[in-house]
Amino acid sequence: MAEFDLLITDGNLPDGQVADIGIVKDRIAAIGDLSGSTAARVIDAAGDLVSPPFVDPHFHMDATLSYGTPRINASGTLLEGIALWGELKQIATVDQMVERALAYCDWAVSQGLLAIRSHVDTCDDSLKGVEAMLQVRETVKPYLDLQLVAFPQDGFLRDPTAKANTLRALDMGVDVVGGIPHFERTMEDGRASVRELCEIAAERGLLVDMHCDETDDPLSRHVETLAYEAQRLGLQGRVNGSHLTSMHSMDNYYVSKLLPLMAEAGLSAVPNPLINIVIQGRHDSFPKRRGLTRVKEMQSHGITVGWGQDCVRDPWYPLGTADMLDVAFMGLHVAQMTSPAEMRQCFEMATTESAKILHLEGYGLYEGARASLVILDAGDAIEAIRLRPARLAVISKGRVVSETPRADARLDLPGRPAGVRRRHHHAN
Repeated sequence: MAEFDLLITDGNLPDGQVADIGIVKDRIAAIGDLSGSTAARVIDAAGDLVSPPFVDPHFHMDATLSYGTPRINASGTLLEGIALWGELKQIATVDQMVERALAYCDWAVSQGLLAIRSHVDTCDDSLKGVEAMLQVRETVKPYLDLQLVAFPQDGFLRDPTAKANTLRALDMGVDVVGGIPHFERTMEDGRASVRELCEIAAERGLLVDMHCDETDDPLSRHVETLAYEAQRLGLQGRVNGSHLTSMHSMDNYYVSKLLPLMAEAGLSAVPNPLINIVIQGRHDSFPKRRGLTRVKEMQSHGITVGWGQDCVRDPWYPLGTADMLDVAFMGLHVAQMTSPAEMRQCFEMATTESAKILHLEGYGLYEGARASLVILDAGDAIEAIRLRPARLAVISKGRVVSETPRADARLDLPGRPAGVRRRHHHAN
């Protein structure tokens, strides 16, 4: 008979297993039938989904929760959002950025989101955002993994101090090399920025995550250069392309050539469905493009694809709650991933697939893994996406850090039950 610090009984795992999970300190010590075991605390998850925590592989924490400051993005476009952010970062203080980011991390923990990759602007001689996010990363380290990307928002070559400041940010301890080639002055400058930034990453032994081709222009093809440089520099498996929205407008023949190149280079991809479908297609009348990249086509080539949140209450997006199931729900619809297997894959894209992109160590549900997981008021992964339910318990590194009661409704209807739950069995 084993003894644990925390025991979760009869949990429905994402792969369909029903199992107990025994936790000792910050590690999963056992998974299976742990009948007869004792623990300092027992959580009965009978009928509830027990999952690894949610992972957001693309976010902007330096701007989060700033909506309306100093003004609202009237056009709703990417370019006005960038201009508005340029105004905001001039007046925002380090303390304000830290306060907003920590508030967002509180939201994230309550939603079972325990790993975030955040891009931080390096086109600012003061590097206030970098200073703030490094402070936040250290503060949340006991319970949330925050990975930072050095992101030259105004263009690595376009902004006269971006190169020096990006290198300074990396020297300060930022984790990942970023870029935005489609925002450079010319296509050639875009290609040159990809080449130089990948060389910096190779020299420093860092991962790469670039905003790439976030445009409706089908001739924005910097992802091709990104794939080439990943192969040239031996960065296979360490490079991610975020957004890739131009791919939805590209010629099909060109895409048939591009996808194998991406797969050979070991590129991963992060579409951001909530933001992509709001920002893209703003110049269209009808038919109106919705901007989401070719998710299923990439997956069919073995490319790892994860869902990203991107923005919450900031210059680009007025909504958001730090709920990665909102992101998966929208992505499922826009990518038309509605078969049972595809819907389950959408859940994996907000958990295990995104964890691969971040190269998270000890992530998952297996003996010896880090004891970080979430218990949801849903029976399985598909139901979790349908309901976006309460996170009954969130466990980070062996400690329960958040609990939420079930959200059952009470009814007062003649001849009907006194309460209702929206959980429902469905065909597999």
